[in-house]
Amino acid sequence: MDTKAFKRTLQQSENYNRKGFGHQAEVTTQLQSEYQSNLIQEIRDRNYTLQRGDVTIHLAQAFGFCWGVERAVAMAYETRKHFPTEKVWITNEIIHNPSVNQRMQEMAVEYIPVTAGQKDFSVVAAGDVVILPAFGASVQEMQILNDKGCKIVDTTCPWVSKVWNTVEKHKKGDYTSIIHGKYKHEETVATSSFAGKYLIVLNLQEAEYVANYILNSGNREEFLKKFAKACSVGFDPDQDLERVGIANQTTMLKGETEQMGKLFERSMLQKYGPTELNQHFQSFNTICDATQERQDAMLELVEKNIDLIVVIGGFNSSNTTQLQQIAVQRGIPSYHIDSVKRIQSGNAVEHRQLNGDLVITENWLPKGEIVVGVTSGASTPDKVVEDVIEKIFALKATASVV
Repeated sequence: MDTKAFKRTLQQSENYNRKGFGHQAEVTTQLQSEYQSNLIQEIRDRNYTLQRGDVTIHLAQAFGFCWGVERAVAMAYETRKHFPTEKVWITNEIIHNPSVNQRMQEMAVEYIPVTAGQKDFSVVAAGDVVILPAFGASVQEMQILNDKGCKIVDTTCPWVSKVWNTVEKHKKGDYTSIIHGKYKHEETVATSSFAGKYLIVLNLQEAEYVANYILNSGNREEFLKKFAKACSVGFDPDQDLERVGIANQTTMLKGETEQMGKLFERSMLQKYGPTELNQHFQSFNTICDATQERQDAMLELVEKNIDLIVVIGGFNSSNTTQLQQIAVQRGIPSYHIDSVKRIQSGNAVEHRQLNGDLVITENWLPKGEIVVGVTSGASTPDKVVEDVIEKIFALKATASVV
């Protein structure tokens, strides 16, 4: 399938919209009232630091809603306002934040049902409105919706679209796309659907395994078993790793993506020599600015003299997990929570560990004066961050009285 031609045809259709419906001013006011925070603005104005009682809060200097997320949420609100009586569906969570997704459901924006691991588009009728979330949707899903005659509202982040353009360039040049990402993640599923041959690599360890195979060959069956769910149909590591290009899920750790790129560039240089390098390796910068800024701000935050860090964001939010990983790597006590509800009475907190386990930690707030670092993922509204900070202040105030 010529995915580029399909995308161009779709975007020219009268049933397709990716610019909104002219309700921006009204929706902006609504979003500000629901998601913004006077307290967070106050902390920004105080050089990202606020002290109250025994608690000093250091807020990361880049955190929370990014432009792409704001755009997606605003377009979803506009869609509901523009189509007040139509059936409105969404192919996945609009963003990875529970409070925002709950709000979508309250607005009668329904998810496409999933049966046996597959989305059931049979419930969608011609004329229904379908929102594509910030992570995008696969080309196959878009084709189904287009064929049905649905009104498609595309909120895909432009940074994600940039990655799609990159893998299409790889395909045109007969390069295999090595995608740094999680093969189950909606964004990577969508990106791989625009690729030709592809291999999805989770981390540097897997990348080193692939690089070693490029240089030294290896056990083909073992390779295919290892990447069984993370490669294109009919993938052959003995042939399809001769020409590779690098792409990434936009929410992965910037430094790790860059390391992978350098690793594969060195491998191809070693195998084919400098004069042939460009025939075997391609690299384009597809790292999202917002993800990079939040990671850089987190790297600054962990350098401060802090007692613990609270990382706020959806438990299925990849970019939030990467922020948590930075804290873990520095050995700083850190707690990834998705809402203030995770902070329980009696100085206990339920939080997500890097391995995905939910655990409860008692006495997580030390006695006496404490310095707390706070950051949030790109899908987290300021209001959610405010609720968490106010809860910490309240718990410490109660503890000092006792």
